[in-house]
Amino acid sequence: MSRRRAGRAAVVAVLAAAGALLVAAVLADTLTYYRTPAEVLGDPAGARDRVRLGGDVVPGSLRRDGDLLVFRLAEGGREITVEQRGVPPETFREGEGAVVEGTLSPDGVFHADHVVVRHGNEYRPATSPPEPARAR
Repeated sequence: MSRRRAGRAAVVAVLAAAGALLVAAVLADTLTYYRTPAEVLGDPAGARDRVRLGGDVVPGSLRRDGDLLVFRLAEGGREITVEQRGVPPETFREGEGAVVEGTLSPDGVFHADHVVVRHGNEYRPATSPPEPARAR
């Protein structure tokens, strides 16, 4: 009886391990971390492949030239100029966090084809003005 139970336990363990590997493989494709300007500038050859770059949009750097959007992303004291064609999200603003996807060109300009606005992890309910006191 114990031999049969050990065999079942081994089969269950193998199936559980296979399931865990399958879940990990699926999740690995959905988890993409972004790199900071310092990391990209520290390894420009690595950024020639498609990467995500995150930082804050430098105030005063945002300009439009037709359908070309040009701005700088900064984090940790380092900045990268980003060019993107098309319309960014409505919430895209100077001084706010953003993540862009694309490649770094040899001239040091990051060519993005996708812009996402970063949101903080703190959500608060909207505050309403206090109601006026009622006479009794």
